[in-house]
Amino acid sequence: MTEKLYYQDSMMRTFTAVVTSCTQEKDRWAVTLDRTAFYPEGGGQPADHGTLGGVTVLDAREKDGEVFHFCDGKVDIGAVVDGTIDWERRFDFMQQHSGEHIVSGILCGRFGCDNVGFHIGHELVTIDFNAALSTNDVEMVENLANRYIWEDHPIQFDYPSSARLEQLEYRSKKALTGQVRIVRWPEADCCACCGTHVNSSGQVGMVKLISCQKFRDGVRIEMAAGARALRWMNAVAGQNTRVSQLLSARPGETAAAVERLQKETYTLRGRVAELEESDFARKAEALAGIGDTLLIEGTMSADSLRKLCGMVKDRCLGRCAVFAGADGAYQYAIAQDGGDLRGLAKELNAALNGRGGGKPEFVQGSVRAARQEIQDFFH
Repeated sequence: MTEKLYYQDSMMRTFTAVVTSCTQEKDRWAVTLDRTAFYPEGGGQPADHGTLGGVTVLDAREKDGEVFHFCDGKVDIGAVVDGTIDWERRFDFMQQHSGEHIVSGILCGRFGCDNVGFHIGHELVTIDFNAALSTNDVEMVENLANRYIWEDHPIQFDYPSSARLEQLEYRSKKALTGQVRIVRWPEADCCACCGTHVNSSGQVGMVKLISCQKFRDGVRIEMAAGARALRWMNAVAGQNTRVSQLLSARPGETAAAVERLQKETYTLRGRVAELEESDFARKAEALAGIGDTLLIEGTMSADSLRKLCGMVKDRCLGRCAVFAGADGAYQYAIAQDGGDLRGLAKELNAALNGRGGGKPEFVQGSVRAARQEIQDFFH
């Protein structure tokens, strides 16, 4: 079994070890050591990366107590090698994992629920709970968790005996056997965990609970801790600053400015719809009773295209075909009461590099053709 230095000192960045095996597996080499500070993937926490004897460690996995380091090169069996952990990656994971413990412990204790899922992603951490939580509930937990972090509580580890473990109240997602590692954040959490953590809550820095969405029978919370939380808040603040500049509003008044803009936009859209309706009505009236009609218009929305086609069809007393767009990219709608336009649509699509179809009395689609090609087709 590999001696696991990351459990002895989670802050260890470099170490030396003896290579006990090195086997090629496709384009990687699986290396085992007599001891390691590389944490293997497990418990929702990704594996450490770094270097080992001059080669790059791309992944680490544990099997039957032995840690396998998957490297991009070969190292000699029996050699004494230096290992260096990618510390920025490791410390980030420890901040996220420790922050999750504190949040989950406080939340589960307050609401009598369970943490049923946990994953450290590239940008955010997701935590699943089997309880319904309100926005106010999440805000309260975030405040309590950050207060706990700033009080800088030390972490505690324990390997209780089987008899003592049965008497101990701790969080766990599944039944456990054998030696169990208990991680305690005093007054916040007691949990069975195999991951790495910071030495005290103050090293988490802060946690930010970004979203809370319904998920299965409970909720899924997105969280960022430490440097990730700072990056997320800086990104949001940057966006808000940009919005405030575009709207000529103070950073603390952007929401009110957006609400005003939405009201103005809603009013303008209503006015545009009225003008469009009047324009379509005039065009339809001008074509009243003339029979089959072809209209080629500028770009318009799909709803407007269908509306114009329907209004003209009702007045022209024949088949109405409306194309909207510009040379090379036209949308079309064709309507005819009592007709069957599906054959026409197939012929049109074949001739004008188009696609689309529909019901006997109405078809719609798009073509990649010029205005003159459309006119020639219908002529």
